[in-house]
Amino acid sequence: MARWTRREALKGTAATLALPAIASPVLINPAFAETGWTETHGLSTFGELGLPADFKHFAYVNPAAPKGGFVTIQLRSGGGNQSFDTFNTLNSFVDKGDGVGGTELIFDSLVTSHADEPLTAYGLLAKSILIAPDKLTYRFKLREQARFHDGSPLTAEDIAFSMNIIKTKGHSSYRLLLRELESVTADDRHTVTVRLTPKKSRDLHLLVGSLNVFSKKFWDGRDFEAAILEPILGSSAYRMGRFEQGRFMEYERVADYWGKDLPVSVGLNNFDRIRYEYYRDRNVAFEAFKAGSITFQEEYTARQWATGYDFPALRDGRVKREELPRTGTTAAQGWYFNTRREMFKDKRVREAIAICFDFEWTNKNIMFGLRARTTSYFERSDKKAEGLPSPEELALLEPFRATLDPEVFAAPWVPPVSDGSGNDRALLRRANELLLAAGCKRDGAIMRLPDGKPFEIEFLDSNPALHPHTQPFIANLKRLGIEGRLRTVDPAQYQNRTNGFEFDMVSLALGGSQIPGDTLRIVMGSEAAKTPGSRNYAGIADPAIDALLTVIANATSYKEVVVACRALDRVFRAGRYWIPMWHAPTVWLAYWDMYERPEVQPKFGEGAPSTWWFNPEKARRIGRA
Repeated sequence: MARWTRREALKGTAATLALPAIASPVLINPAFAETGWTETHGLSTFGELGLPADFKHFAYVNPAAPKGGFVTIQLRSGGGNQSFDTFNTLNSFVDKGDGVGGTELIFDSLVTSHADEPLTAYGLLAKSILIAPDKLTYRFKLREQARFHDGSPLTAEDIAFSMNIIKTKGHSSYRLLLRELESVTADDRHTVTVRLTPKKSRDLHLLVGSLNVFSKKFWDGRDFEAAILEPILGSSAYRMGRFEQGRFMEYERVADYWGKDLPVSVGLNNFDRIRYEYYRDRNVAFEAFKAGSITFQEEYTARQWATGYDFPALRDGRVKREELPRTGTTAAQGWYFNTRREMFKDKRVREAIAICFDFEWTNKNIMFGLRARTTSYFERSDKKAEGLPSPEELALLEPFRATLDPEVFAAPWVPPVSDGSGNDRALLRRANELLLAAGCKRDGAIMRLPDGKPFEIEFLDSNPALHPHTQPFIANLKRLGIEGRLRTVDPAQYQNRTNGFEFDMVSLALGGSQIPGDTLRIVMGSEAAKTPGSRNYAGIADPAIDALLTVIANATSYKEVVVACRALDRVFRAGRYWIPMWHAPTVWLAYWDMYERPEVQPKFGEGAPSTWWFNPEKARRIGRA
């Protein structure tokens, strides 16, 4: 199952339309006093920054955290071309290849996100930011001490090069988001000016500020779009270290990192070594954790959490496990239909298939009752649509009433609750009725599509982890005469097929943001639907959805975002573009007992293990020093 999170889409924050980027306090540079430019130490979308210009560190870190030790993890979320099961390139920012995880660790950005404030970022490479009155031009003044790992200075030319090459040659998802980046110019060695078009999204200034900065000199003479296995030059707290293609990648802490004492860095980047291990089989990976080859993991498999954590190292206390409150967003996990396929063009067909998934039986028998049913793309948030549309929602939906399903103007669709038998006859009968109404025909034990072909569905994945959940689903489809097949392919083939939309159905966990913005276009926009490599796996191309995405991207208040997201949720759910799966109310963590963490958890995230640190005494106690 692939997982896509907004943080990995473009390091730190993400994009939607420009609102006043006001900081607190506001400092006016005399050179710009007459023109009305604003000088600030960070960027925000709604209202003022929560931290003053002289803040010392983020509240959720331990500023005295010691440096040292190591942590070994698996890639659990990714963006760009990153693959969860293998890698054959160290450049994860382009379409080509299976990218290695963790590359964001080696790159600095102009600003960096704050986990206590959604869509807010503070200066990293930028020591100050000047903002034009029309919020279309941003002038970043760089810290003169910024350096790449080879000691060469990081200048405005490197930033201009990075933004321009990502916009023109980067991964298709990045290119879609950066369409309204008009120009980037290096005014002098330490000043870069970014200009956005009047069509820019609300948060584009944040996304641009959070882009990874590459070394122009390093890429001179190299093909940015090609697969590369040469360590890439970066400037951040970590550099690329030892690796073995497809097996592991290590990142080494840079002891003399130029930005280690900046307020945005204090208490972070505490491990001397961060290692990503790759396993194509989740069971093998769990055995590696039990043996100590992996030292920290977030558990996603309910059966494993319920029954697997009974082994010597856990019983004697060398391994700890715990649940943390889920304070961030919940991924929209489900099976997504490829509506480009003729057999999925009819919404009734998609609903019939969705009815065949018996969540109640699956949760009880496979997931030990530990999961809750997901029904909305914005599950566990105030942006989830419920009940009848509000007057504000109706105002957004009414212009499209003639083309929208009448259901959009009623209570939003939720998957039916089964009797938990795994073979709910009433629901299967309803599914059969929907198929027949859509023109399908029953031919003995075979369901035929309107064109007479047998109805067959291939469930594509690169990992067999969801096979136990999918098999009973397929068994129900079989009762209706539909032939379902599980198809597990190698990561490279999976990447190629999903990039080219060559699949029937695929399981995904599409991550979101606390305040959604322009990145929603990647998964629901019409332009993304026809762009190979985009995350619009379902092939959604609906003018009403496009219009709502624009409203969300241009919203000038959080309330407007909420209203527009609820309206979008109604249209999305009415379209039956997916079969929603499940989510966990808490975060499941397991780790070898050689780490410590701050007392305070970020308001929007777990902070694990990015704010944690290594305790050598604990490590010696369990024989891991």
